[in-house]
Amino acid sequence: MDLDGERPPAGLYLVGTPIGNLEDLSYRAVRTLEEVDGIYAEDTRRSQALLNNLGIRKPLLSCHEHNESKRMEEISARLIAGERLALVSDAGLPGISDPGGKVMAHLVSQGLPFTVIPGPNAALAALLLSGLPAERFAFEGFLPREKRARKARMEDLK
Repeated sequence: MDLDGERPPAGLYLVGTPIGNLEDLSYRAVRTLEEVDGIYAEDTRRSQALLNNLGIRKPLLSCHEHNESKRMEEISARLIAGERLALVSDAGLPGISDPGGKVMAHLVSQGLPFTVIPGPNAALAALLLSGLPAERFAFEGFLPREKRARKARMEDLK
């Protein structure tokens, strides 16, 4: 329920999940996962463990880098039918160095609703833990695995 006691409207909810500590999951995230009609997950095994820990029983489908393009059509159809769906990544926020970006871009292009349920953020936690000034920073995401590409990206950043 939102602040006025209404059930959240149909749409896709990008739900931030814990990065290593289950207690980092917000009440809002738990409630959203309880109220949606189905959940799409980067890794269904990891997400099933999270849901089991919370006592949540919902249909769980995969949505990862290898099937995200296929799933976005399915998600769109379900949203058009009036369903409430969640998308979770293994840890943190979907779409931030994790699957979800293609789905969001597709939903925007189709005028379909989505929202973000904030959660843990590894980049911000690392920035604060570094002790470096945090007034301004840039986020680059994962560097390429291949040595030559990684070196080229580091040169570009320099």
